[in-house]
Amino acid sequence: MTMYPTKSPVLFLVFNRPDTTLKVLNEIREARPSKLYIAADGPRTGNEQDTRLCKETLAVVGNIDWDCEVKTLFREKNLGCKDAISSAITWFFEQEEEGIILEDDCLPAKSFFYFCDEMLDRYRNDSRIRHITGTNMQLGQTWGDASYYFGLATNVWGWASWRRVWNDYDKNLSNYKEAEVEHQLRNIFEDEFLAAQWFSIFKKLQLKEIDTWDYQLTLINYFNHSLSVNPNVNLIRNIGFRADATHTPDPNATFANLPLQEITKITHPKYFLPEKGADYFTFNKELNLEERRRKHYSVRRRFKRWLRKLFLDSP
Repeated sequence: MTMYPTKSPVLFLVFNRPDTTLKVLNEIREARPSKLYIAADGPRTGNEQDTRLCKETLAVVGNIDWDCEVKTLFREKNLGCKDAISSAITWFFEQEEEGIILEDDCLPAKSFFYFCDEMLDRYRNDSRIRHITGTNMQLGQTWGDASYYFGLATNVWGWASWRRVWNDYDKNLSNYKEAEVEHQLRNIFEDEFLAAQWFSIFKKLQLKEIDTWDYQLTLINYFNHSLSVNPNVNLIRNIGFRADATHTPDPNATFANLPLQEITKITHPKYFLPEKGADYFTFNKELNLEERRRKHYSVRRRFKRWLRKLFLDSP
């Protein structure tokens, strides 16, 4: 696709990876947004390498050489993934009604910005739609004959949304009670193992055992019975699968460095229904559902054999 000047404001989230930051910034430069927000977390206390890399990263994002309004939120101290990113997105949506969000390891295709612009405009006032992603994790599968399909999952490797959605965000999920959530997740997911995995994630988030911000957004979107827009080709390559990553250290992971594709013309789905098969395909890969299912039934079979042996061998 030829250079496309995006209409939407862009939030660029960075930390301590100047090399990936430069690659993503070069693609943002091609899209030439007229408004660019840059948020950077600070170095971790006592980490000299962080101090050097964060400084180098700020030097990279300091090189904005197109006509653009730039706003920055640079942290002097490290807030961590959960607080740094969620507060930066809040800062962004306090000033913008809608926009595109990219992290420093999410390399966009040329048409990613075109896709987000079109979807933001089309679904601006449609409360059924709460999330737009550029990532396709279907490994070549397509769903329907349109340029995109709807799903339940909320993927944040290159995404766009509206203030109306982020207003519901609650990083601690304090509005939701454990006793209610387990039942509601079983209403959402027919697969008991999938519901159980999300319930486990919910509990760990409330106990602050996971330092992340995105699971919360996903769960809140579930509880609002929302749909996400997913392209039928992959518009984002995550280039952050490496040893220095917080959540993606395995360079050989299934979804590492997915090839980029382009959309040249957007066609729309006829039906507003989630492609649950697409969601399950991704969940199965990410949460190892089939492996968990095998282990569960293997334990049950061993337990039943033990019970039978116990009673048969009893005098």
